[in-house]
Amino acid sequence: MSARITLHSLQTAPEAARPFLENAQKNSGFIPNLLGILANAPAALETYVTVSALNGKSELTLAEREVVQLIAATQHGCDFCVAGHTAVALNKAKLPQEVVDALRARGELPDARYETLAAFAREVIATRGNVGDATYQAFRDAGFSEGNALEVILGISLATLCNFANVFAQTPLNDELGKYRWQPSA
Repeated sequence: MSARITLHSLQTAPEAARPFLENAQKNSGFIPNLLGILANAPAALETYVTVSALNGKSELTLAEREVVQLIAATQHGCDFCVAGHTAVALNKAKLPQEVVDALRARGELPDARYETLAAFAREVIATRGNVGDATYQAFRDAGFSEGNALEVILGISLATLCNFANVFAQTPLNDELGKYRWQPSA
């Protein structure tokens, strides 16, 4: 499958996008196709890189941030992001396979704290932030702070840029992510 819009390489990307692509190549050994798509709008690519770095500074753990990313990607139907975040969740965040499987299946998570986080993130997306008092209280009762609630929204904002860009562009999956391929269930 080819992308709907130009999938840039280091050689074809606009000059302003090249440093971001070079950095990705250096850090990952390949350029994720998401970045090749975002290179069409260097400001969008820079936003993605900047917000990713800021999201990484949140008080949520990497595993918790990956729960949020996988909730958003599955809710938004972004097969590219589900694959990419599955790789991160399993290999870097060390989330248990059964938690990742439940996230990919849009099911209930077998870990109560992660399920509370996931329920909060799902409701943030579904209500555009108008989360009910019971969901928010459960989130707080699980040990998450007021700041963590805003960090979930930060993560969803990052995911929204990526998810919507990939769905719009019909971004093909990199071969490096092929074993994490995801298809939404009907």
